[in-house]
Amino acid sequence: MSVGQNSSPGGTVSSHNSLRLGTSTYSYWHFTPEKTPIESVLDAAAELGLSGVEILHRQMESEENAYLQKLKRHAFSLGLDLYNLSIHQDFVHDDAATRQQHIDHTLQCIDLAHEMGIPSIRVNSGGFRKQGSFDDLIKAKGWVEPWDGVTMDDGFGWVIDAIERCLPHAERRGVLLLLENHWGLTTFAQDMARIIETIDSPWLQAILDMGNFIFEEDMYGAMERVAPHVCLAHAKTYPGGGSWYTLDLDYARVFRILLNAGWRGYCSIEMEGAENAATAVPKSIEMLRQAWADAH
Repeated sequence: MSVGQNSSPGGTVSSHNSLRLGTSTYSYWHFTPEKTPIESVLDAAAELGLSGVEILHRQMESEENAYLQKLKRHAFSLGLDLYNLSIHQDFVHDDAATRQQHIDHTLQCIDLAHEMGIPSIRVNSGGFRKQGSFDDLIKAKGWVEPWDGVTMDDGFGWVIDAIERCLPHAERRGVLLLLENHWGLTTFAQDMARIIETIDSPWLQAILDMGNFIFEEDMYGAMERVAPHVCLAHAKTYPGGGSWYTLDLDYARVFRILLNAGWRGYCSIEMEGAENAATAVPKSIEMLRQAWADAH
């Protein structure tokens, strides 16, 4: 999907559009036992002059309506957009009842996003889990290989069917589903595109995580493959060294790839470094704004 072409006929990026930069609440909380309150992330984002915030569902204190409306009011009072709700699910299960549980969770999160005025949610495909830690996932190159007795086509069938079941409710609620390259069946760009292009719905688009195509032979070529579908970008940054790995990303090149595909959406900072967010996020903002300028 092109969301508004903004490249010139000669293929160079035009400079009239501005970078809509926000942060994920995840940048301030890396799944440590004590959650960082989302309100404090909103305050920090406003202080840093960001345009909005992406909320990580697992970081929320509650799903009660009073809490949802408090977050929405707080963001509005600070002049911030809440532009995405980042959720987790895994549709790669051979048991239909288990898949239905993940579908139901997704439908519930569509409602949460709607109540907070958030126009999109992050969706994961899931993958062929072998048990173990994130380090094990990296060793297995994303948990892509099927289990014994199961085929890749089985996995794609489960994922496509599950997403298709969520789309009518997403459309009713006005909430886009954004499939992210988040391991499993979206570890590789061609597989991610297969899901999106097979379903072929305006209510299913993509998130590009700049740091997650690490097993592709050509990382930037992979980004080009999915760029026409991208509505939201995740800019992984690694001040102080990454939690699992550190990439030397050419952010300007990524921005050019997206802009030449017609992208005009938000860019979320996902600061994944060891440095404290209080200093690491401002560094990430400066770096990404310079990359944006270099991209034009």
